[in-house]
Amino acid sequence: MILAPEIAVIVFGLLASMSWGTADFNGGLASRRLPAIAVVGVAHLLSLMLLIVFALGTREPIPPTTDFIWGGLAGLAGIVGLVSFYQALSYGRMGIAAPLVAVLATSIPLIVGISTGGLPPALQLVGFAVGIVSLVLVSYSDGRLPDQKTLLLALFGGLGFGGFLLLIHRVESDAVFWPQIAARAVSSLVLLALTRVMHLEWRPRDGRHWLTVIMAGVLDVCGNIFFMLASRAGRLDIAAVVSSLYPAMTVTLAWLFLKERLTRIQILGIFAALVAIIMISLPSTS
Repeated sequence: MILAPEIAVIVFGLLASMSWGTADFNGGLASRRLPAIAVVGVAHLLSLMLLIVFALGTREPIPPTTDFIWGGLAGLAGIVGLVSFYQALSYGRMGIAAPLVAVLATSIPLIVGISTGGLPPALQLVGFAVGIVSLVLVSYSDGRLPDQKTLLLALFGGLGFGGFLLLIHRVESDAVFWPQIAARAVSSLVLLALTRVMHLEWRPRDGRHWLTVIMAGVLDVCGNIFFMLASRAGRLDIAAVVSSLYPAMTVTLAWLFLKERLTRIQILGIFAALVAIIMISLPSTS
């Protein structure tokens, strides 16, 4: 059965959101036992192998060289985002780090839009204000704001993810797997080289640790693919809105499996962050 475009964009967007949220949860768990750089490097290498199998199995045509270049650049941006994000998840509470990074990442495309197309509608400007307020609320724990390290990691995570979305959207062909292969190849080589140079431990010590690393890599790339499919099936703004709700999945999993408790102020902040994502991502109308 072929889904209508307006339905397909929502379905693929939700799948991207669920995939990214679950990947972030597993990546955060793995980063509590291994260095974040090593976790992302191994996860990307495993997902690279899976992508090559998919590309060859589906006989996807090889895209122009420019698509590989955009994919590779997106991979570099993704390195900054994921390593910073996983480090933030391992250093602090998942229910705080995930919404912080999501708001920042979703803001990047709007900032670019302002610089190229002028000021956005009032609703999106209000979304920025709501996002700033949410950063304070969601980061408020036991009467104290998170330290500078957590905030800095969240900043780099948001910038990296925002850059990835902008760069991967520059792919002009209909290819799905090959641009992702370029991104994963670049990120895997860079991260594994850093792991070796820095003499970091990269091998999980037991099967459970391996499972979290594998799940993080596979689900992250699945989220990327679902986002590309969503943005091509329908409007890009709708795809961005739906797929950006992944913090809800991360927070839910942290509550279910890690028994993380959030205060009412933090819950309000998380809700405000999700509202800000929706408001910021809404289509520009005059």
